[in-house]
Amino acid sequence: MSRPLAFVAITYAFAVAMMGTTMPTPVYSFYQAEFGFSVFVVTVIFAAYALGVLAALLAFGRWSDSLGRRPLLLAGVALGIASALVFVFAGSLTALLIGRVLSGLSAGIFVGTATVTLIELVPDKWRSKAPAIATAANIGGLGLGPLIAGVLVQYLPEPTHLTFVVDIGLLVVAGVAVYFVPETVTVARGARPHMQRLSIPAPIRGTFVRAAIGGFAGFAVLGLFTGVSPGFMTHVLGIDNHAVGGLVVFLTFASSATAQIAFRGLSAAFAMRAGCVVLIVGVSALCLSLLLTSLPLLVVAALVCGIGQGVTFSKGMAAVTAELPVDRRAEVTSTFFVVLYIAISVPVIGAGAAASAWGLVTAGVVFSAAVAALALVSLILLIAESRSHEQAN
Repeated sequence: MSRPLAFVAITYAFAVAMMGTTMPTPVYSFYQAEFGFSVFVVTVIFAAYALGVLAALLAFGRWSDSLGRRPLLLAGVALGIASALVFVFAGSLTALLIGRVLSGLSAGIFVGTATVTLIELVPDKWRSKAPAIATAANIGGLGLGPLIAGVLVQYLPEPTHLTFVVDIGLLVVAGVAVYFVPETVTVARGARPHMQRLSIPAPIRGTFVRAAIGGFAGFAVLGLFTGVSPGFMTHVLGIDNHAVGGLVVFLTFASSATAQIAFRGLSAAFAMRAGCVVLIVGVSALCLSLLLTSLPLLVVAALVCGIGQGVTFSKGMAAVTAELPVDRRAEVTSTFFVVLYIAISVPVIGAGAAASAWGLVTAGVVFSAAVAALALVSLILLIAESRSHEQAN
């Protein structure tokens, strides 16, 4: 396979793999009705995905350096197919949890390995666009999952099966494409994979904390829109159209990807402060949309929150890695992602528990206030650090 075609093939596989991880979002309401799950149980099912991602990042994060890129990507595709098959035949809470963990393992493998593979395969004439393409495949794929699944669930039969059958078909094509892509690393004889170490070197701990707080707030919002927003739309706004619900989630991810690409030229310090402000505005709009039961406000909240999340994440990551030697970047980046995937799961489970106890509106308002407070803390720390730096100069 030629290099340009291989680059396109990996981009497709990356997007499809990430898409499969969010395709269950519009289907949760059907499981809730079929099995009698509470909102809390639905959030636990959603959050099981994060456990898989974390396990893959820690256990398999460096394996592609030892075993090669293709074997790991093929394993990621196989785990995605296994996850979809579990969902097709799922008849219990245990099966749904297993399906989500398998999906997370697939995503965790692709997040690291596919990004590196794209950079290694990119043709020279596209080299400057490689990071933007990787972002579009990753975040765009996550956004396309609820959008496509929402249309399938709303307008075609077998809502709890067809979505995952389509996912399997797309992943099979991705697996064939990956199989014919040339290997980009030379695998040494006897090379052994090892676990990814986590660490935060002392000189960058302040930068890491400031970036991680803003990133935590942003990923918590992503988790809320992906795991809980369908329930908000159905039970609070009275909107039963799953395609509309999928569109709202898509807009969150699409605005995140767009912001990461459009604002990549901004300085990290300024962009992180601006991202925190935008995130505060976004969750305030989310809070108002629940109190006023307004779909237009919810759409605005999705767009604004996505922009805030995209900027705080991408620029936070840039600020952390900029101060590191090359040989420490993998472990610190993995540590950063551990924080982010805790953010995408634990707060959402808390929101689910609060919704079961207090109702969806109250839970949403409390969650919005907590995220705004986190973003405000990050903003204050960033401003204080900037002033301290100016005084030192």
